[in-house]
Amino acid sequence: MTATFNPAFNASVLVLNRHYMAIHVVDVRRAFGLLLRDLAEVIHIEDGQYANYNFQSWREISELKSDFKEPHEDWIRSVSFEIQVPRVLRLLQYDRVPKQRVRLNRRNIFARDANQCQYCGKFFPTSELSLDHVLPTCRGGETRWENLVCSCVKCNVRKGGRTPTEAGLKLVCKPIRPKRSPLLTMKLGNPKYASWKSFLDSAYWSVDLK
Repeated sequence: MTATFNPAFNASVLVLNRHYMAIHVVDVRRAFGLLLRDLAEVIHIEDGQYANYNFQSWREISELKSDFKEPHEDWIRSVSFEIQVPRVLRLLQYDRVPKQRVRLNRRNIFARDANQCQYCGKFFPTSELSLDHVLPTCRGGETRWENLVCSCVKCNVRKGGRTPTEAGLKLVCKPIRPKRSPLLTMKLGNPKYASWKSFLDSAYWSVDLK
């Protein structure tokens, strides 16, 4: 693959275990590394049918499709050929089942709240947001999903060590523990990842984005 920047390298690839259960999401470089070492195969869905490809056969299919690219597809060009970025890989020797949990961290809370301040309702870039304990820790508030929200700096300062009611603020949405990765939910809103839905089961899905 060429070293020049290509927006396709920002795409994500869903990884399944050997039994077709989703376990995590990787970047494009990691995905092709797995393919080139024969640790994984491409799972491609077309007309409702699954097809399995190793690196060589996926390269050949890509060459046939290269003149008929779709807007939602990502492609990478090397010195001698062009190849489509797969959306789903299946590990050939990995049997483990994903853990049923969503990590409590800053990135997931911002994603759950869609970068919207939960007090004033405005949207901000991540760099202009902070986390706020609805019930302040100095008042016994716990660090958990149901007590953490995304807040802009202005509202956070205004609230201080008070409850929203005491500060004259009202929550946009009641904070809850998400059933699946908030970042994953954002991905599923993009048409290019529509094929992922075939492998999602809310009963066990809890993929970490890496």
